[in-house]
Amino acid sequence: MTSIGGAEMVDWNLAVATATRLVRPGPEVSRDEARAVVAELRRHAKSSEEHVRSFTRLAEPGAVGGHDTPVLVVDRTGWIKANVAGFREVLRPLLEKMQERRGNTPGGAVLGAVGGKVTGVELGMLLSFLASRVLGQYETFAPATRELPAGENGAGRLLLVAPNIVHVERELDVQPHDFRLWVCLHEETHRTQFSAVPWLRDHIEGEIQSFLDETEIDPSTLLERLREAAQSLTGNRPDSPEDGAGRSIVELVQTPVQREILARLTAVMSLLEGHADYVMDGVGPQVVPSVAEIREKFQRRRASGAGRLDQALRKLLGLDAKLRQYRDGERFVRAVVDEVGMGGFNRVWTSPNTLPTKAEISKPADWIARVHRKTDGAP
Repeated sequence: MTSIGGAEMVDWNLAVATATRLVRPGPEVSRDEARAVVAELRRHAKSSEEHVRSFTRLAEPGAVGGHDTPVLVVDRTGWIKANVAGFREVLRPLLEKMQERRGNTPGGAVLGAVGGKVTGVELGMLLSFLASRVLGQYETFAPATRELPAGENGAGRLLLVAPNIVHVERELDVQPHDFRLWVCLHEETHRTQFSAVPWLRDHIEGEIQSFLDETEIDPSTLLERLREAAQSLTGNRPDSPEDGAGRSIVELVQTPVQREILARLTAVMSLLEGHADYVMDGVGPQVVPSVAEIREKFQRRRASGAGRLDQALRKLLGLDAKLRQYRDGERFVRAVVDEVGMGGFNRVWTSPNTLPTKAEISKPADWIARVHRKTDGAP
């Protein structure tokens, strides 16, 4: 990122250092146990490829699709470093624009130096919160680093966060072998989506950049939003509606164009997450004997959340919206497959024009009528 006066809008190294320092330690495991968990997750990630491709019919079983996408089993620090690299890449155009604006104001370089460190600390605090909660993640925009390889030609990478998986399987008191495979099935579905649908990554990247191009937010406003989130971590954030209590960071959206873009992104993310949930449970009975017990306990855990502070921060970060995406997207996928079969559902991957709208996610019959009537040649 181009810097003005030697200072960046976000001190990314400080963000990593802060998050690494604050993140909670993982569950206690011996060195041998840790090695065994890593080895099993890698085996499950590999075996999940054929299960997912066979079930989804997005590629012939055994076909090469996601093999250029590395699978990395990481700890919480590894997840933090990967996400900081991803944020830095995706937000580069927006931050450069904001930095140029600040650099053209009196004292802008000095403010940039101070603001970059403040934002780095606050971003680090948010990442330390999230790093202990994510089980796995397909990184669509994953620049390669010295420690974290990425796929070729812009392909992403699959992260499995070993300590978090162990923590949840113990908390739920479920069979570890089954739970680890169940998680891998979900994340492998994401890898299959992007490897089998070549236009999908570019489409999402284009939508994100269009969203950022429309952003005309003052740098101080962004800092204030991050400050709200950071204050939630310490319990110092006021709860009065006047100061924005209950809003998510995503709700920086102000323009009509951004609202339209966000609606499309919400729809596609609901599709991807719901499809992954549908697949992990659909494959489950064949290869995960205790899948029904795992799903029931996991859903109960999702619904209950944690304490009041945890719930407030989840809402501020938009994580509640993500949980709705899982639920609404899975209902959409299930309804479409029940009506037109997996082959009929897979027409969703034909082009950006066949992706469901946000309204169609809630009304699958409307998507079926639009896409199948058009592609079948009906008037």
